[in-house]
Amino acid sequence: MKYDIAVIGAGTAGIYAAYELIKQKPSLKIVVLESGHDIYGRGCPIVAGKVKQCAGCKPCAIMSGFGGAGAFSDGKYNFTTEFGGWLGEYIDKVKLMELIDYVDSVNVSFGATTEVFSTDTPEAKALEVKALGYDLHLLQAKCKHLGTERNRQILANIYEYLREKVEFRFLCHVETIDVADGGYKLTLKNGSDVDCTYCVAAPGRSGCAWFTNVAKHLGLSCVNNQVDLGVRVELPAKVFEPITDVVYESKLIYRSKLYGDAVRTFCMNPHGQVVAENVDGLITVNGHSYADPKLQSENTNFALLVSNRFTEPFNSPNDYGHHIASLSNMLGGGVLVQRFGDLVRGVRTNEHRLQHSTTHPTLAATPGDLSLVLPKRHMDNIIDMIYALDKLAPGTANYDTLLYGVEVKFYSARVELSPELETKLPGLYAIGDGAGITRGLAQAGASGICAARAILAKL
Repeated sequence: MKYDIAVIGAGTAGIYAAYELIKQKPSLKIVVLESGHDIYGRGCPIVAGKVKQCAGCKPCAIMSGFGGAGAFSDGKYNFTTEFGGWLGEYIDKVKLMELIDYVDSVNVSFGATTEVFSTDTPEAKALEVKALGYDLHLLQAKCKHLGTERNRQILANIYEYLREKVEFRFLCHVETIDVADGGYKLTLKNGSDVDCTYCVAAPGRSGCAWFTNVAKHLGLSCVNNQVDLGVRVELPAKVFEPITDVVYESKLIYRSKLYGDAVRTFCMNPHGQVVAENVDGLITVNGHSYADPKLQSENTNFALLVSNRFTEPFNSPNDYGHHIASLSNMLGGGVLVQRFGDLVRGVRTNEHRLQHSTTHPTLAATPGDLSLVLPKRHMDNIIDMIYALDKLAPGTANYDTLLYGVEVKFYSARVELSPELETKLPGLYAIGDGAGITRGLAQAGASGICAARAILAKL
């Protein structure tokens, strides 16, 4: 059977593309090809408490499966065009906000909360002014926090809605995409083929390297994206309550005094947990938080990231990120953790020192020395920002503040796209984080809606 549309990837972008297509035109023959498990088959032994170190499951349940890398996140949706991706470079910003609001309305219809945190309050405005006094810039946005457990349930609700209307193939890896008469032929790892008229590539973060190779195979010129490198900070939740009680997901940007590099906070998780994730065989760090107070920790965690964008002669930012992450894996067998005071003193954190930490780690990482992993420039930038944050939230630079490394955000090389997110090959669309055009749930979902509506208009 030839399908009308094949969607590669069942992450946020792919899910919303399939949802909009089948909702608006129920007669369409749609297949979604996903390398991971369905939402019920996804289970990480670390999250379940069965093991302390990453077991190297293939496929990684954290990164792959229905819901993509966002399934195990704490479900933060940011209502803004200023961060969370680069869709504003393709789509009019007014239209983009309409798409983001539409994604939210779909989420609400499947059980999402209506509670919204905003920077447009007197308390948030006061925080913004105070932060500016320390050269910290608070980005403006509304944010909705679904919670890790609610996020999974909402995804399960969406899956139940779609599974009766759309064909899903799980544990299904697409090797290549080729142009065929009247559409595209997808060659699967098991040797079979899938024929379709329209193809939507939504490979997710775990598929960014795959998408880059496919683009080259199809003769699509690519522009390398940035790679974000840094650490995940964990400290007592009380330290950051003056910020998180006012703005749940605070996006703070700081320009380091030594190098002038931009350092930013990312993925703020009040009362959350630090988690490990497997990206193409590399163990990196991330974080999430639950909405249920019974499941919350006494700590808050967030990432501090420095963006790297290279020019000639080197132009492989993802390779650079992989190399840095591999050093952490080499030294610690996975994620490393170090006390901030030890890092500043030039002392390696060991089991004995970690046991005396007043901040109790939520992830069983290997104590070590992050200065042997991250380049000095990155380390100096991160230390500089921690001292700046300490002025806004005293206690951030405490000796026992924990730093986990490394945290890496990979982005696929970007192909040239139309405002409808169509490549130069008619009928082939690229959406989501794995295509290098978004880096968050809200814009990923919006990209899926955009591509779906473009296909519907052609039909």
